[in-house]
Amino acid sequence: RSAPLTPLCSAGTRFRPLSFEVPKPLFPVAGVPMVQHHIEACAKVPGMKEILLMGFYQPNEALSRFLVSAQQEFKIPIRYLQEYAALGTGGGIYHFRDQILSGGAEAFFVLNADVCSEFPLQEMLEFRQQHGDVHSFVILGTTANRTQALNYGCIVANADTQEVQHYVEKPSTFVSEIINCGIYLFTPAIFQHIGEVFQRNQQELALEESSNGWQRAEVIRLEQDVFTALAGSGKLYVYKTDGFWSQIKSAGSAIYASRLYLNQYSKSHPERLAQNKPGGPVIRGNVYIHPTASIDSTAVLGPNVSIGEGVTVGAGVRVRESIVLHGASLHDHTCVLNTIVGWDSTIGRWARVEGTPSDPNPNDPYAKIDSETLFRDGRLTPSITILGCSVTIPAEVVILNSIVLPHKELSRSYKNQIIL
Repeated sequence: RSAPLTPLCSAGTRFRPLSFEVPKPLFPVAGVPMVQHHIEACAKVPGMKEILLMGFYQPNEALSRFLVSAQQEFKIPIRYLQEYAALGTGGGIYHFRDQILSGGAEAFFVLNADVCSEFPLQEMLEFRQQHGDVHSFVILGTTANRTQALNYGCIVANADTQEVQHYVEKPSTFVSEIINCGIYLFTPAIFQHIGEVFQRNQQELALEESSNGWQRAEVIRLEQDVFTALAGSGKLYVYKTDGFWSQIKSAGSAIYASRLYLNQYSKSHPERLAQNKPGGPVIRGNVYIHPTASIDSTAVLGPNVSIGEGVTVGAGVRVRESIVLHGASLHDHTCVLNTIVGWDSTIGRWARVEGTPSDPNPNDPYAKIDSETLFRDGRLTPSITILGCSVTIPAEVVILNSIVLPHKELSRSYKNQIIL
């Protein structure tokens, strides 16, 4: 019935140094690539015909391998469509509209790759049948607090019908606490509306002879260019979810997203959660351990820890609120808190690697994660510690709130530094 689409649009600049190694959507969150959570949700929708991934990435071996294994696991065709330039979400789906419509789709989902969610796709389909007509479009919305709502697309909807009456992307003053989750249900009729924006862009560019040629009529932002115009036309509705949702813009938000997914595993994938067993490590809270990892029985892991493929964890190691990527080695008695340990990195004995979490306010049910800036007042903002791939941390040093670029061998302790 529906051909969903996951644009992999973000270049992952705020995700460096981790996005140097893999495209951001393949970064493991709660033990599986970020975009696999999207694919799992799509594959569960009855009548789903095909999944198209779109982005500006040069397809590489990692992406090809992932597509092959995901197709086998989820028994659904999955293809990658590469944009010739970064076109924005609206421009991307408009450029590939023939591919999207080729299967005769009655409807299709569009999911941004850099969000984590329960993905209530089936509920969005049912909501569309109850509200509006078969040609209406649905945005997934959630509630944010008043100050944080300004950082998102804000939706004003009719309280009875949930029809979107007004849409503003990142307003300068308070508009609504209902925000756009970056998950949409469209019918083919959306292409007519995007086409109108495309025509208008072409006319404006033709008039602006002074433009340097770098602007493209094909670059179309779904939110600002399409939703703003559609609001109030009776065609756009919002389905509000109470389920979890967060953006994954920075590496710090990946640890928070990992916590949300690990929490959901108790219902959706209990087999992915590690259990306390005789002779095994001490598990506290939700922990994912790849079957190939080697973990000493005296290690203590959790809560919110994800241990990747081939990782070695020594005696007396303590890991909390962290993601340890494949091939990393934590030597005896290391302490790793609020940190992402990069691929094939090594942390020496008795070293301490720690960051500062950037979690939402736990006392506010509607708080979202702040997309923290790297610097504030010319100084590095304290945040989680990130070790790029193949970083070596010597024994008995302390690394606090720092970002270490790949292939560095440190010789001393660091605090609040970016180590280039």
